Amino acid sequence: MNLWIGRPGALREIQDKADSFDRSPALEVQEFRALSGAVTTWAPPVQPRRLTLRWTAMERDDFTHLDRLARRVDGPGPVAVLDPLSRNWLTAAQAAGTGSTGMWERNANEITLSGGTTPYSPVTVSVDAPPPAGAVLTWVIPRWRYYPVAPGTTLTWWTPSLAAAKAPLAGGYLYWYRADNTYLGAVAGSGTRPLVTTVPPGAAFARPGVAFTAKGSWPLGESVLAPGDLSTELLDGERPPGEGTPAYSITDYQHVAAADARYRDIGLDLVEVA
Repeated sequence: MNLWIGRPGALREIQDKADSFDRSPALEVQEFRALSGAVTTWAPPVQPRRLTLRWTAMERDDFTHLDRLARRVDGPGPVAVLDPLSRNWLTAAQAAGTGSTGMWERNANEITLSGGTTPYSPVTVSVDAPPPAGAVLTWVIPRWRYYPVAPGTTLTWWTPSLAAAKAPLAGGYLYWYRADNTYLGAVAGSGTRPLVTTVPPGAAFARPGVAFTAKGSWPLGESVLAPGDLSTELLDGERPPGEGTPAYSITDYQHVAAADARYRDIGLDLVEVA
């Protein structure tokens, strides 16, 4: 999978591989030294991720797409970047099943979440008398609520910790939504194995979830949503530390026009926005 970039519903795959790809967070730690020599430091509570991308050459159509994004021709909104190097689109806390319970949504009063009092506290899911269709729990992100996707690409979704705990699942689900957030459809897996599927035409977002069919309580534990077929790797017990799927704003952009069909020396700088 190459890098995809754009607004949800209008993502484009950039065919040329970037020559450099730096996604280091901006720590912005400031150091203060007292007259005594003692040192204190200050850091902002949020360390946004920055992307610095550089290409030596790019096809004209791909360049035109980036040019429109950088100049905000189609609106000022943030852009999504589907990073081919990302191991898990879920946040670090979601992937580990820890932290604030606001990172999950419930479809019924019969399902509750507890714990998450600190960033490292495990979250427990409890189900009391699930409805006939099942008690559904879904994973969400702040900016778009659902996860941006590109039609035709392959995704893997699984909750290995719930499977290992033998939680009574009707299956793992991926719910598809259009760019205007209207519901498009869903695909279901067994819950005991990773769900590997292709994003359907018209889908701009995916909403991962599971449906419980019996009462009980289980640690939420690990989960993974990532591009490609990861079934073998996940069944071997590998992954799922999360890296998140940030929304980005383009902060700098450079290029050198060429006489032929390709553009030269393209640079794009982006910063994560809330």
